[in-house]
Amino acid sequence: MLFSARAEYACLAMLELAAHYGDPKPVRLTDIANKHGISSPRFLVQILIQLNKDGLVTSTRGAAGGYHIARAPSAITLADVIAAVEGTEQAGTRTKARKPTSPLAAALDDVWDRVRTAHEDFLVKQAAILKSTTLAQLVDSGEPLQYVI
Repeated sequence: MLFSARAEYACLAMLELAAHYGDPKPVRLTDIANKHGISSPRFLVQILIQLNKDGLVTSTRGAAGGYHIARAPSAITLADVIAAVEGTEQAGTRTKARKPTSPLAAALDDVWDRVRTAHEDFLVKQAAILKSTTLAQLVDSGEPLQYVI
């Protein structure tokens, strides 16, 4: 899996809100959860709180409450959504070089270096795709929303 459930649900929720952009009626959390098979509305609430804190959604309280997308879908990228719920830090790479303690350790370090390089290349390409893909593009594409990620 390339993305966590949190990131996937955040993208699905944002796409649902983007599809209702301009509609004065807020989109209910349960409608988003039911439409996209999200079995834990509590989890989705936590995600929407994070998206709200990052200024990507607005919420309306009360019986007729729900959520709106805070900006035009063309101004929000998938990278924005994922950064809001996952952060932008990349983990898992060693920062200090170490001297291999044996020939086998040296061989293993060579493999780790090649894997790290491939992973870094992948992350650069992934970031470019996410930064250039807006919610509006996905909503306009007509692809089923549940197959976006």
